[in-house]
Amino acid sequence: MTKVTNERKSPAGPHRYHPAVASGAVIRPDPGDDGLSGGPWFESRGDGLGAVRSLLAGVVLVMSCNGLLRVALGVRAELEDFGLAVTGVVMAGYFLGFLFGTKAAEHFIASVGHIRVFAALSSVGSAAAVLHVVWIHPASWTLLRFAYGLCLAGILVTVESWLNDMATNATRGRMLSRYMIVTMGGLGAGQLMLNIADPGSFELFVVSSALISVALVPVALSASTAPPLVVPEPISLRDIVKVAPLGLLTAFWVGVSQGCLMGLGAFYAATEGLSNTRISLFVVSPILGSVVFQWLVGSASDRMPRRYVILVVAVTAASTAGLHLLVAPGSALSLLLMFAHGGSTFPLYSLAVATTADSVAPAQLTGASASLVRTSGVGAVIGPTLGGALMAAVALEAFFAVLVGAHGVIALYVVYRMFVKPPPPVEDQGQFDPWPVRASAVAANLLRRPRRDGGDG
Repeated sequence: MTKVTNERKSPAGPHRYHPAVASGAVIRPDPGDDGLSGGPWFESRGDGLGAVRSLLAGVVLVMSCNGLLRVALGVRAELEDFGLAVTGVVMAGYFLGFLFGTKAAEHFIASVGHIRVFAALSSVGSAAAVLHVVWIHPASWTLLRFAYGLCLAGILVTVESWLNDMATNATRGRMLSRYMIVTMGGLGAGQLMLNIADPGSFELFVVSSALISVALVPVALSASTAPPLVVPEPISLRDIVKVAPLGLLTAFWVGVSQGCLMGLGAFYAATEGLSNTRISLFVVSPILGSVVFQWLVGSASDRMPRRYVILVVAVTAASTAGLHLLVAPGSALSLLLMFAHGGSTFPLYSLAVATTADSVAPAQLTGASASLVRTSGVGAVIGPTLGGALMAAVALEAFFAVLVGAHGVIALYVVYRMFVKPPPPVEDQGQFDPWPVRASAVAANLLRRPRRDGGDG
């Protein structure tokens, strides 16, 4: 429990500044607090960004573990001869766990608080990571991937809702961009760690387990107080379908595509016989492309109707995936195409959030974002399952066929919407957010789009 007072902050006292309280108000710990999350909300720095350093340090370690484990499992599955269809199911277990974890974590946080949830899930995630090399079997790996996905979702929900509560109008943009930079940077760095040891041995799994374990240290020692949970105004899926069908459909098919790309990319590259170095470059190239092109796509979507941007980006993603059928796997041209594909497919989720935000009330944006997260999560479960089955039944190149098909559906639906409903004026669109958080409905409060009439759905 905490009590809000209007006392001035004392440099020597235990008062903690809370960004949600008016200027001059502070939050003082209740005598019943357990002391686990004591300390100042913000450091002495005026911009408030100093307080998030410990959280971001934890995030980069968690995402490095995620990136390393993902690529190591893909290569190891090929070495263990799991088979294409079976590997697709195994990798889908992660996305299924992530889907359930985004919802379950909010209940955990409300019950025991942010720090305890982060600590518990980091420990379970660490165990799940290292147990992959103890129980090498598709069934056990599927269960472990489910457990790891659930843990990672809970960790990201914890961090994102924590950052949300710390954000102010002056710091929100910088805070969110730093969070997404370290998230993508950690993911890419982890994938490049494939080269530090033999994927056929146990070392990579031990390293990934150590990374997520150590991530707990900066968070547990953080000087920032864990925030309260905020309950958003709900909005039904049926209402979203009515006002923003394009956003919902885009989120689903982006989930299918990215689930296949992230779940089976390393396995595809290993099956093609690429070296460990080429495999890591193959899977990290889309991440780098997303970092480069997010801002460019966002700038374009703020200057023209979003559906036109979605159409161009979806066609580009489909084309760059399809062109892989004409180039040698792992070649320089292949890596360039993967870079361009990542730069076009990853911004599509941001565009889905943006076009949905143009059509719903501000109070409903958190609930709508949660629906998009779950819809994309369902697609991410289907993606690797479908991709693995097609690769086994047809050919290895079916990996790219799934990517082409998913983006093709988005493009065709945009064309259909052009004949059904004209786009709203550009000046009525909300501001594009290039880095929408995807783990939690609570964290979606970081999105800052005002209500605009006549959304582009």
